[in-house]
Amino acid sequence: MNQLKAVILAAGKGTRMKSDLPKVVHTVNGKPMVEYAIDAAKGAGADKVCLVVGYKSEVVKEMVTSNVEYVLQEEQLGTGHAVKCAKDFIGEQGEILVLFGDTPLITGKTLGKLVEFHRTQQNKVTVLSAKVEDPTGYGRIIRSKDNSFLKSVEHKDASEEELLSKEVNSGMYVFDAKELSIALDALTTNNAQGEYYLPDTLTIIKNKGFKVDAYVLEDAKEMTGVNDQEQLKEVERMIRER
Repeated sequence: MNQLKAVILAAGKGTRMKSDLPKVVHTVNGKPMVEYAIDAAKGAGADKVCLVVGYKSEVVKEMVTSNVEYVLQEEQLGTGHAVKCAKDFIGEQGEILVLFGDTPLITGKTLGKLVEFHRTQQNKVTVLSAKVEDPTGYGRIIRSKDNSFLKSVEHKDASEEELLSKEVNSGMYVFDAKELSIALDALTTNNAQGEYYLPDTLTIIKNKGFKVDAYVLEDAKEMTGVNDQEQLKEVERMIRER
């Protein structure tokens, strides 16, 4: 059985939350938001979890009660850079889930299906995607005429035609650890934001001739990220309704 580990991105300040606390420790029904992502990762079979922390990292460490490892991202240079900070943790064995600390609606059941799909299809990377009515702001999944995965492109870097795609990148993935590690070293900042984009690793791995695909979420709500107090209240309500 392949070892599954998880890297959770939790370094952001979350300016729009209008609070001094790091975003991921805002509570949802009394529990820090990031703990939901940790639970989901463990629910999918991850036996080790690493949090990439940055802003007020000591507060995150204080508030998280789960047994996790930590790495520090000292400056925010994009999602690819954040994951690269965890390179020692990633290693070259097994598989790596990459998740966000601010998507508390994601479930272990869904991540389990993502991992299962990844394994059955013998992919080196599988991105969790969703079909949404309004994809504004999201990275788009671009497929060929035969519906096979071509690439994931950031909203700011997408062409007019690519922006028509309603399949979006949730930012959550399962990677072959070794291929992720190699691809992280090949990332560049040649894009609209001048950042290291994690989705660029998909193209790097695909160009080597490996299988890369997207697994479509049944319920797009599960990838909802929390960026402000309104969204926090909304997510809290949805979790209570479960």
